[in-house]
Amino acid sequence: MDIRKTLLWAIFTISALLLFNAWQEQTGQGSLFSKSTAPAKQQAVATDNGTKDLPKPSGTALAAPTQTSAPKSGELLTLKNDVLELEVDTLGGVVSKARLLKHLEEDKSPVLLFDRSNDRKYFARTGLVSGSGAELPNHTQVFTATKNQANNSITLVAEKNGVRLEKTYTLNKGSYVVEAKHTVKNISAQNLDATLYAELVRDGGKPSFKGKVEESSFYSTFTGPAVYTDAEKFHKIDFSDIEKGKSKVPSTQPAGETAWVAMVQHYFVSAWVPPTTYSKDLYVEKLDKNQFRVGVKSKLDAFGVGQEKVETFKLFVGPQEERVLENVAPGLELVKDYGWLTILAKPIFWLLEKIHALVNNWGWAIILLTVFIKLVFFPLSAASYKSMARMKEVQPRLLEMKERYKGEPQKLNQAMMEMYRKEKINPLGGCFPVLIQIPVFIALYWVLLASVEMRAAPWLGWIQDLSKPDTLFGVWFGAPIGLLPILMAISMFVQTKLNPTPPDPVQAKLMMLMPIVFSFMFFFFPAGLVLYWVVNNILSIAQQWQINKIYGGSKAA
Repeated sequence: MDIRKTLLWAIFTISALLLFNAWQEQTGQGSLFSKSTAPAKQQAVATDNGTKDLPKPSGTALAAPTQTSAPKSGELLTLKNDVLELEVDTLGGVVSKARLLKHLEEDKSPVLLFDRSNDRKYFARTGLVSGSGAELPNHTQVFTATKNQANNSITLVAEKNGVRLEKTYTLNKGSYVVEAKHTVKNISAQNLDATLYAELVRDGGKPSFKGKVEESSFYSTFTGPAVYTDAEKFHKIDFSDIEKGKSKVPSTQPAGETAWVAMVQHYFVSAWVPPTTYSKDLYVEKLDKNQFRVGVKSKLDAFGVGQEKVETFKLFVGPQEERVLENVAPGLELVKDYGWLTILAKPIFWLLEKIHALVNNWGWAIILLTVFIKLVFFPLSAASYKSMARMKEVQPRLLEMKERYKGEPQKLNQAMMEMYRKEKINPLGGCFPVLIQIPVFIALYWVLLASVEMRAAPWLGWIQDLSKPDTLFGVWFGAPIGLLPILMAISMFVQTKLNPTPPDPVQAKLMMLMPIVFSFMFFFFPAGLVLYWVVNNILSIAQQWQINKIYGGSKAA
């Protein structure tokens, strides 16, 4: 009993701290748990216009870049299909802007994923570096551009020191994949040793819209680089580890093996996927204050005078939709990260997709999935509720024992154990069935939190975006007030009343306060997550009430 009391106090204290921290951040006073970060506008420093930030050829350590002058923009060309709009800068052939036309912000404007402005730094670029130290066409030079409307492509050409680099970006209908074909020709009088690089550059800020970070204080999603190789598989790299020089990337990947690099944020991702023709080196690095890069280098085989080589990369810029990502590159769907519960989360999402295909509404799909999972675990839940019903039945006797053996904890424990033995009650019988179910419900939580399908997905009435908090009654004291969190509090309160009352008065008061504390926490959660919890609670109440009724009736008879 003392352990339960301590656990309740711990949960209550942590919940109160989280609630206060959320209020602090909502009112702009900063987080209790981390140092406040200056806005991206103040921290972001433009990429240099020289060659200091060029990656070194494969097999050479990256040099520490130095801050130089801001870049000048070249001519901006637009490449667009029905789902993606890109801006390509002739200065460096950089993909400097990317708008996702099917994914909208609150003001109905397309999500701006890539941007190279005073407020944001996030873009993709490629180029050549030489093992001899000679400067080759790279992201610092101006390219000559031509646009081909027939196949929706842009071709950029630059020459430097006897090497001609031709980039052709092609965007097919309905695709988030840009085919980036690189043709390298040696027009010099000597053999060429060159490395082709492709990298993603991004500031270290969280995803935001009009200066407001799109994340609650009660949950956190990953933002930063990720890498994948056949040998070492998928892993993420924190910006803080790059800052401290603790980041680790896989060793050189031989030709024939898959490797790619990505920049991940909540719901969306960009990635460079090279072919398997040549060996590859992956790298991550801090470029400047609050600015980082992740890239891949392909070491081109040496070729003689007049020879050329072609290397076609894929640049993915889009949402984290599992079925789409699976078709781009092996392992790319892992950027939609469910953590250590992936083995449970992936089949849960598959089932959620199948239900959505039938009802064509993500809100109803969440409800039906919750009902299905509840039915699967019905026997375990029944065993748990039956144990709690038995505990509730002997509650008066427990209170009597506590009064009788006041000040004698050893005798009290002996009397309680004897009563449990005679009544054939396991005081922990209600816990084990619940513990078995917890991983499944946590996996479902991460499925709903990570799925871009919830973004801007309506349910009914006032819920027009399952990824946003319910704000039916507006925002009071810096917190969104909605109907679903209130229903959540009511359902938790009913559940508490159906459970046996703890013999300790302080513990009993804590149990009654928990619904209020958790309802405030859920004010900040996405509506889809709260909907899932409300439905789960209602089903649990119905099951528990029925078991209490049946068990109570049989005992009376």
